[in-house]
Amino acid sequence: MDKDGLTKLTASGRFIPGIDNSCDRWRERCPVTSRCLTFAMSNEPCVDRDSSDLQNTAFWRHLTESLQLAADLLRERAAELGVDLDSVTCEELAEEEKRTEEARNHECSLLAKRYAEMVAEWFDGRMAEGESAGRAGGGLSLQEAREVIRWYQHQIYIKILRAIRSDSEDQTEIADEIPADSSVQAKVALIGIDRSIAAWGVTRKHLRDQDDGILDLMVHLDRLRGAVEGVFPHARSLVRPGFEEIDLTSS
Repeated sequence: MDKDGLTKLTASGRFIPGIDNSCDRWRERCPVTSRCLTFAMSNEPCVDRDSSDLQNTAFWRHLTESLQLAADLLRERAAELGVDLDSVTCEELAEEEKRTEEARNHECSLLAKRYAEMVAEWFDGRMAEGESAGRAGGGLSLQEAREVIRWYQHQIYIKILRAIRSDSEDQTEIADEIPADSSVQAKVALIGIDRSIAAWGVTRKHLRDQDDGILDLMVHLDRLRGAVEGVFPHARSLVRPGFEEIDLTSS
């Protein structure tokens, strides 16, 4: 895709600006890929998608071309906004690192990181990844619950870290309909926590003999959820364009 092609896509009115910044990156489960520019670009038939070798020449050539295109567009946009991309100082970089370190040591980040470790320990010590079971009462299967747990295992920490990191900066709303990045990331983290708790509940129905360990994980997640909600009290009510418009309870 060349720059003209990308410009035509962005001007089509089909996509929601920044929607990929509000998601959990799980494309196979995403209900709004038709509104996502990132998804549309990634599905352009530029390489042999039957190939499992991601290090082939065609793939890396395309990636290099995409990087150059992104750099050109970034500089054009920066020029329009009067932003000097080369003006970052050593002092600013040091301040960035300081804020990042403070975010890593925040209570919510530490709880989220510990949860990821607990999940790894549970799977290593309690259950083989290849274990399977039927659906519990017509709901999710054990395998489906495991997929949810594994998807959010590390992402919860990443989203919380970004939320806290963003919250430490001066937040300037670009427009009324665009919320602060910290609130967006906190909401995505909370959704991941909710879904993980539900998935552990399904797992518990299948594996009654491992009840204590699963309950410990659920309690830890609930504590993490409360901590995040305390730091970001408005995250729950935030409306992400394209996502909260969907009624997931309808058949």
